[in-house]
Amino acid sequence: MKTNQMLSVAAIAAVMTVTGIAAAHADAAPAEKCFGVVKAGKNDCKGNAHSCAGHAAKDADANEFIKLPAGACEKLTGGMVGK
Repeated sequence: MKTNQMLSVAAIAAVMTVTGIAAAHADAAPAEKCFGVVKAGKNDCKGNAHSCAGHAAKDADANEFIKLPAGACEKLTGGMVGK
């Protein structure tokens, strides 16, 4: 195998390893629904007036949520943890 090919294979293997570690870490982190902080059009799921993600009509609507890592919501102004 040529040196360039070996370097390419090593680089691809390194990227795949880092990607796999990041994905495993993201799956392990608990998330919570944070209401009252989402920007218009950036909500994660249905709300009272719609049934789809991305349809929040206004910023900081108390009925719209976005999923955040556990503990992050309380640190945001207006953030309320929901079930």
